[in-house]
Amino acid sequence: MTETEILYSVRGLKKKFFNSQEGFEALSGVELDIYKGECLLIAGANGSGKTVLMRILAGLLEPTEGEILFCGKPIEICKDQIRRSVGLIFQDSDAQILGETVEEDIRFGPENLKLQKKEIESRVEETLSLLELSEKRGFASRHLSGGEKRRLAVAGVLAMGCETVIMDEPFANLDWPGVVQVLKVIILLKQSGKTTIILTHELEKVLAFADRLAILWKGKIRDSGDAEAVLEKLNPEWGVRDPRKAYRNAGDCTWL
Repeated sequence: MTETEILYSVRGLKKKFFNSQEGFEALSGVELDIYKGECLLIAGANGSGKTVLMRILAGLLEPTEGEILFCGKPIEICKDQIRRSVGLIFQDSDAQILGETVEEDIRFGPENLKLQKKEIESRVEETLSLLELSEKRGFASRHLSGGEKRRLAVAGVLAMGCETVIMDEPFANLDWPGVVQVLKVIILLKQSGKTTIILTHELEKVLAFADRLAILWKGKIRDSGDAEAVLEKLNPEWGVRDPRKAYRNAGDCTWL
């Protein structure tokens, strides 16, 4: 990959939270490049800093130190561009359901962007079909299954025209059918050329679809690159389990 393909360039990123006189450093000098169109898997145990990193990349949190470039420009001057082009899928899908029905929820984003009515209608129909939610369009959003709610969340960000999708622990609290639904969405995003960033500790479910694997531990990227190469150097202290013990290789690590 060439330098012109870099979407995010992260250098020396730190994030510290203060409680009274004491501080907790959630990110401690993250160094990472994220490329346009790739599926990047960021693995880390609970508390490693994954969610904090996600929120900073999406412009929802300000870093304490460090530099982040988005499409070659400082992230602080790209907030509007990021708001329109980067979509988040939270671990708790209920937290981002805003419409009473599936169709109303998908409409919310495009309407908030004040798009023309014809464009909104086109985007709603396209995403309903793309995420196989057409038959659910009139269903109450909160009565969907866990997997369907994740699909609805993705439909919402795609309807807004987002080219980058960040998924935080996308398999949390899902049964096998729900995991399968989410994996099919990830494949769809890859086929559509979207940049997909997946933050998870459940490598055995999704590693097969990652273009690169990065390990985050105690707020730092410990290693990144080809999944097989990263797993060969995996340190047990990092809190990430090598999933290949139950599979032949990284390419077999999927629940599909």
